[in-house]
Amino acid sequence: MEVGQSETRTLELKETRERIKNKRRTESDGERDENENMSESPHETTQWENSLNLKKKAVVVLTKLPESKISGLRPPTPEQFYSEDESLSSSDSDMQWEPEDDSSDSELLAQNSTQKTSPAGSSNNAVPETPIIVSSAFAHCSDEATKSRLNLPEEEVEVDMVVLARKRPMRWQRGKIMEILTKEDGRLKYKVNFEEKGKSLVSGHHIAFDKTPKLEQLYIGARVVVQCQENKFRFRPGVLGELPSRKNRLRFLVFMDDHTPVYVGLPSLRLVCRPLEDVLDDIPDSPHKCFMKQYLKDWPYPHLAHYSAGRSLNVELHGEQQRCEVQLVDSSLMQVIFQDNQHKEWIYRGSIRLDHMARFLELKERGETLTN
Repeated sequence: MEVGQSETRTLELKETRERIKNKRRTESDGERDENENMSESPHETTQWENSLNLKKKAVVVLTKLPESKISGLRPPTPEQFYSEDESLSSSDSDMQWEPEDDSSDSELLAQNSTQKTSPAGSSNNAVPETPIIVSSAFAHCSDEATKSRLNLPEEEVEVDMVVLARKRPMRWQRGKIMEILTKEDGRLKYKVNFEEKGKSLVSGHHIAFDKTPKLEQLYIGARVVVQCQENKFRFRPGVLGELPSRKNRLRFLVFMDDHTPVYVGLPSLRLVCRPLEDVLDDIPDSPHKCFMKQYLKDWPYPHLAHYSAGRSLNVELHGEQQRCEVQLVDSSLMQVIFQDNQHKEWIYRGSIRLDHMARFLELKERGETLTN
């Protein structure tokens, strides 16, 4: 009796073990089939990859500067300016400077969706890859306070006053006002006797005060003259393009009338006595005048192309696009060297001389025309 019960239990254990083995074998086969089905669904994989590729398309992000950021960009006090060693030009900078990566706070990014990295070993004659176009927020206070002249009382211009007067379009020199004449139409003319020989009869927008201006007198678009590095007695006319901020290491950016950009300290600036209502009317018709018009229109979001040292690009020189390489980047400027003649110069990263920027602005203008 007991032997029969033992045999029955043995058979039941065998059957239970067989059911467990079969169940495990069935589950393993099911998982294998599922994995095979997943590996054999290229359509689903392709859709997933395409969704990733779509995410790599051009992205436009526009953020407003928080008040905490704005307060951090306030211009320094006069004591800070005069206590710092003056930096007359970016060409004096020995240390390469790269912009901070703060695009999430103050930049508008517009990356061309066709941008592709050149493969290793590609020829130098290949078409340069399209750079990222950045519209940086340089304004540190309200738009009205930076783009328009403040309602300050005009300083007097008198006989025997030492001023800086225009002798040639790109040369202003120190002289003394000998006489003030009133024309029939009411316009004033100033007869200036230059220290370095010669006399000239000039208008009020062609003389500048021979003293350092006050910070509250300076604004984006102000008509100024800048002391030349090579000759301390000569000055060049330009338009103020940037006020001091962390982005430009507390310097002023001035666009000379010949499209040359230069970073300077406050002691190198002189303010024009009687600027025209539209300062650009004093600039001859030229591509630079068109550039300045667009620049002032876009402020406080001027367009900049992002480049890094070693990057190859095409830049206009002597009327034609020529190949060059970026040597240094200093805030909104970069130093390039041309391949053909090894000529070096500093160029604004939003200059119309850049092939990429010229095409970008042309497309932008077309878009605005169609919109209007």
